[in-house]
Amino acid sequence: MENNTAVNTGNEGHFHRSLTLLDGALLVIGSMIGSGIFIVSADISRQLGSAGWLIAVWLLSGFITLAAALSYGELSGMYPKAGGQYVYLREAFGKLYGFLYGWSFFAVIQTGTIAAVGVGFAKFAGYLLPSIGDGNILFAYHYISSDGNPGEFSISAAQLLGIGIIFLLTWLNTLGIKSGKWIQFFFTFAKIAAMGALIFFGFLLFKDHSIWQGNWTGAWMAKSITKGEGVITHNSLIGFAVIGPLCAAMVGALFSSDAWNNVTFIAGEIKHPERNIGLSLLIGTVVVTIIYISMNLMYLNVMSIPEIANAPHDRVALAAALKIFGSTGTLFIAVMIMISTFGCNNGLILSGSRVYYTMANDGLFFPAAGKLNKKGVPGAALWMQFIWASVLCLSGKYGDLLDFIIFTVLLFYILTIAGIFKLRQTQPDLSRPYKAFGYPVIPLLYMLLAMTICVVLLVYKPMYTWPGLIIVLAGIPIYFIVQKRYKEIS
Repeated sequence: MENNTAVNTGNEGHFHRSLTLLDGALLVIGSMIGSGIFIVSADISRQLGSAGWLIAVWLLSGFITLAAALSYGELSGMYPKAGGQYVYLREAFGKLYGFLYGWSFFAVIQTGTIAAVGVGFAKFAGYLLPSIGDGNILFAYHYISSDGNPGEFSISAAQLLGIGIIFLLTWLNTLGIKSGKWIQFFFTFAKIAAMGALIFFGFLLFKDHSIWQGNWTGAWMAKSITKGEGVITHNSLIGFAVIGPLCAAMVGALFSSDAWNNVTFIAGEIKHPERNIGLSLLIGTVVVTIIYISMNLMYLNVMSIPEIANAPHDRVALAAALKIFGSTGTLFIAVMIMISTFGCNNGLILSGSRVYYTMANDGLFFPAAGKLNKKGVPGAALWMQFIWASVLCLSGKYGDLLDFIIFTVLLFYILTIAGIFKLRQTQPDLSRPYKAFGYPVIPLLYMLLAMTICVVLLVYKPMYTWPGLIIVLAGIPIYFIVQKRYKEIS
């Protein structure tokens, strides 16, 4: 059993177990809630076109996330150390599988999300001060691509501000775990309060009950919604025709519910991790699911399904706030999303660096990332993460990369949960302070649902699948190069 106050690393310094159950739950909540809940419902409404299916997508996403989180509780109790999912894959299937996850995590999953959330903060800051928004292009380079089509590379003020925010949070997290802890504490409570206020006033101040009643008339008549030349067109979806749009709609909802596993990465700094990580996952995912369902019910109270589907720039929360508060709604939403994205990025930055730290100690990442600074945090890993996230910010391609990777994120979740079954066979005597809830039914059900979504995406949305697989598979030759290099110097 590991010491509950510190974890020896073999390097200078050690991780301090100073985070409580509340800290863990707030990290789960804060990392999950970014900007997705404020925009994703527009695409879901276009795909499925009814109130019942809109809520069903969010409920199903919440169930899938909760099922995975409850299953991860067993793994976190078995391996209560920094690295989380990387460690679980390494222990169950070997170093190659762990590396492929860690490679994808650094290349796109974590850093791409950090970049997207950072620029998302800046875009909404642009509502308050347009000169720092994405409309202010500071540099533009025009070129002709190899196929003869014109192209443009540009850098906006929002991209630079996004980098600035990532720099600030990275620096604050190098000052020790307490800095990151208090940022997470304040901004997570602030975003919950702001969203709670929007939900409350959305029902209290908006008295036009005909919209709510209209949305729930024929609530399960699924249809796709398109808009062209000011005319909204509905195409009915019957029987199996619903499955493709349903799974496509799930992509945004699942990504909005992602990052719940970030608390497993900081297991080396949580008190009684064998108990508190599993509870943090349970509490965090349940709270976020309730918030997400409540937000969507509020949308349905103030806007019709076509209005949600065609919200300008998909900013559903902004459209709802304008109806509730009038012109001041823009200010309210801008500040709320800035609070949400700032706190979300803090959780991503804090936790991501612990994965690179553990990989480095396995000889699978830059050696400097495997050392802790005087404050007991992986400072070099934090700055490496910042540099690559900044490159993705400047590239402007982080949104495309995140679309590509959602398929492989699901594959890694499926593989990790499959690891529970394998480890029960290969490590039956290993201490399991907490066992996966509903084993084997709940883990198997998660795997079945996630695999169904993956298969449907392969058929209906191939652009979401093959590029992500290519990114992951590119890690295989890199793994063997790194392994060879590590053997030469060790």
